[in-house]
Amino acid sequence: MSVEIKPVLAFQDNYIWLVRKADGPWVVIDPGEAEPAEAVLGTDAPAAILLTHHHGDHVGGVAALKRRYDVPVYGPSDVVGVDHALKNGDVVSVAGLTFHVMATPGHTLDHLCYALEGETPALFSGDTLFSGGSGRLFEGSAEQLFTSFRQFDDLPDETLLCPGHEYTQGNLKFIASLGEKTPALEARMAEVAKLRAEGRPSVPVPLGVERQTNPFLMARTPEELARLRKQKDQF
Repeated sequence: MSVEIKPVLAFQDNYIWLVRKADGPWVVIDPGEAEPAEAVLGTDAPAAILLTHHHGDHVGGVAALKRRYDVPVYGPSDVVGVDHALKNGDVVSVAGLTFHVMATPGHTLDHLCYALEGETPALFSGDTLFSGGSGRLFEGSAEQLFTSFRQFDDLPDETLLCPGHEYTQGNLKFIASLGEKTPALEARMAEVAKLRAEGRPSVPVPLGVERQTNPFLMARTPEELARLRKQKDQF
């Protein structure tokens, strides 16, 4: 049975992710706003809500969705509204979908990522990993973020990266400014420019593409990652 993965725009550049198997109920990931998710869901209640971290642009719609649909919420233990607190290594099985929970501190200390197993593997990375970039270090350290990234190393290249924001074009401009335009980077820049010109999302993107183009993911040491993060913050 096929899996459908839908990015739904919230605010200016947030993505709420909706996932379902065939025509089954949706699983909603990081609803920063309720209305964009409700526009897709209509009167059909989702099977669950998964949350990656406590920032308002990822959890702001939870209360309204719970009121309307009486839906269970999974996520970090410190997030208001979570019914099922998760930790590293947990498995969430809902609506025929199986998500493996990874604790990924760095952007925040409570951050979780969700790896969807099956014929359409996907990584819902919140604000830990973006296409061409990484999350800002608001609470954690570069060493923590580096360690978090290593949890992704065993995921197959075809894993679809589904991040929490549409930051790709800006991230790719930063990478190009570093002076190393590889064929893989040039191909990704052209692809993203076309997608965005057509008003389409730049994600999901195969993790294998990120492994060839994203210097944050490719950093060999925490120190290298910290240096890149500092450069990006000043870009």
